[in-house]
Amino acid sequence: MDIRVNLPKLRILPAPEERLRTLTNGADQAEALAEKARVKAEPYLQTVYAVRRRLATGAVAVLTVWLFVHVMFGANGMAVYRAKKAEYQKLQKDIDGLQKENDEYTEQVNELKTDPKRIEKEAREQFHYARPGEVIYVAPAPPALAQPATRTAQR
Repeated sequence: MDIRVNLPKLRILPAPEERLRTLTNGADQAEALAEKARVKAEPYLQTVYAVRRRLATGAVAVLTVWLFVHVMFGANGMAVYRAKKAEYQKLQKDIDGLQKENDEYTEQVNELKTDPKRIEKEAREQFHYARPGEVIYVAPAPPALAQPATRTAQR
């Protein structure tokens, strides 16, 4: 029989004074590293600080140009707006024309329902009705051209 006990490794923490001393030693190194980085970056920061107004003006100009392009040519820009306005006007003309045509048809239907002269006219034209004693003459349909019997005759 094998009896093993797995105990985690014990870690001995240093005393608080020792931890503080280690921290202060590391802080000195971190300060030195930060000062070295600041000295290296100083010329670049001075250049950026000197041209900050020019950079801001340039950024505003770029933003303005982008906004103008977006307003003029974007998904809902002026070009699209004008195209949609022209399409709307064309459709409005079509609607007006169709409404006028619809009114004419409605007027014709009302005349066919109520006006006896109009009813008589349509009956005479479409059904070839006549009053007693009248004779209607209808011209015969023009004869169809006969197709030639052979192909050589077609040429």
